[in-house]
Amino acid sequence: MNVTKTVVACVLAAALFQGCATPPVNRSPDAMFKEGEQYFQDGKYEDAIAQWKKVKESYQSPDLTARAEINIADAYFLNKEYIEAAAAYEDFRKLHPTHERAGYALYRQGMSNYNQIIRIDTDQTPVKNALTIFESYLKLYPAGEYAADVKKKIVDCRDRQLQYEIYVGRFYLREDKYPAAIGRFEEALKNFGDLPRCDELLYYLGVAYLEGGQKPKGREVFGRLFREFPGSPYVNDANKAMDKYF
Repeated sequence: MNVTKTVVACVLAAALFQGCATPPVNRSPDAMFKEGEQYFQDGKYEDAIAQWKKVKESYQSPDLTARAEINIADAYFLNKEYIEAAAAYEDFRKLHPTHERAGYALYRQGMSNYNQIIRIDTDQTPVKNALTIFESYLKLYPAGEYAADVKKKIVDCRDRQLQYEIYVGRFYLREDKYPAAIGRFEEALKNFGDLPRCDELLYYLGVAYLEGGQKPKGREVFGRLFREFPGSPYVNDANKAMDKYF
């Protein structure tokens, strides 16, 4: 028993001695920031985020903290964690509204929402959010570095919204809910009448009028389709619909 106690005591003493011999090293925020940069370059985004969060918590300097915050947002973005990225970019802008990278953060916040867009038959919140943010970017930075791309994204977001309205309106048509379909298409025409896809919208609105018993309005809408989009593939379908009802 005495031998056993002696062995245990020696093991514990050795462990304590080893612990005293290698005390934990407290790295500086600058060192942790650089380590985060290396992880980032290597594509180890989660590790980079972990290091930069430690830098934030150190409160060493406002400049280093801001750099860590925008880098965290970028790491989320490149790791395709778009919900987290959008929140991080928004936080950065709120904390640093006059920072030289505030415009970049707003653009990336919009892209974080844009990259969440999937199909027209799913939740359209990312489309709405992306459009709102991109429009804000143009108001704040009309000549900004990303203005040209933002304008293209705005057109695409609006086109996706129109596709969704047509999708819902066609559902009402299939269900023979003509007033609901007409209401949906008419509202879409007010909001998206300037888009190229408007020929498709006019066609389905005309069909909804005809099948809903409003033949004069159906003829009027098809007349607009013929005038404004003479080369549209929907012209032939509209002519067939007209032959059916007139």
